[in-house]
Amino acid sequence: MLISPKEMFGKCYGQYAIAAINVFHMEQVLAVFSAASKAKSPVIIQTTPVARNYAGHGMLLAMITAASEKYPEVVYAIHLDHGFEEHIDDALSRGGYTSVMIDASHDDFQINIERTRAIVSKAHAKGVVVEAELGILSGVEDDMEVGAEHARFTQPDEAVTFVKATGCDSLAIAVGTSHGAYKFSGKQGIQFPILKEIQSRMPGFPLVLHGGSSVSQEEVLRVNAAGGQMKEGSRGVSDEEITQAIKYGICKINVATDLRVLWARVHREYFRDQPELFDSVPPGQIYMRELEAFCLEKFEKLGSAGRAQEYL
Repeated sequence: MLISPKEMFGKCYGQYAIAAINVFHMEQVLAVFSAASKAKSPVIIQTTPVARNYAGHGMLLAMITAASEKYPEVVYAIHLDHGFEEHIDDALSRGGYTSVMIDASHDDFQINIERTRAIVSKAHAKGVVVEAELGILSGVEDDMEVGAEHARFTQPDEAVTFVKATGCDSLAIAVGTSHGAYKFSGKQGIQFPILKEIQSRMPGFPLVLHGGSSVSQEEVLRVNAAGGQMKEGSRGVSDEEITQAIKYGICKINVATDLRVLWARVHREYFRDQPELFDSVPPGQIYMRELEAFCLEKFEKLGSAGRAQEYL
């Protein structure tokens, strides 16, 4: 059941959050749908420009459609994550998406407003909702890297002005998280005073948390024990932070890095322990089972498990 994220946000606000999961290939698509079916959880399926370049627009949407036919009871949305104008124009012209994100957060404030407002006009004309971003997250998102010195928290007063000026339907904010595997060290974490202030100025407006992966250190250690060289010691976003953030208007939480770390661990361990093998199917099957288990746990933690019935 394909629906708009706007409908999801209207029901989940302040109660639970929707996992927005980035997918690149068949194993991820099938595992996410299977988990959503078992958990009876709504879910947002996200594709990035890099994923579209890798698999192709038609292939990605065909895989998602095929999975939805296999699991017809799953309530889901399809979102284009971190798009620029050329990606969004292509997605809108081809169809299939219920939501797009315009990422003009690296531009000056007024230019961000102008670019976002133009996309909102195009998308709304086709019944597609728009997520925008204000503030800059550090870290690595697909093939783009932003150093910590260039990161900038979202300013509450600017958020109010931005939403009114653009007409966007949800807003991704920078409150301390970062893209990629290396997020927090020491006592760093989500800047709740900023998040609280933004919500107090825009009550009821759906906010989005990018960089929402937990980045299990156990998984990192297993990757490295199987030949990886991931940096150890940093942490992702904790369950406690997520639970608290939901109360302050976070409706959508992006999850991507956790899927990649899990993929690396499963495949490194499989071929380390069975170096004589070379078939892609067995490790793919293991990955789907483990990713399904990960998603089931994620839906429970976000409070979305069992909520799909609200949309039927």
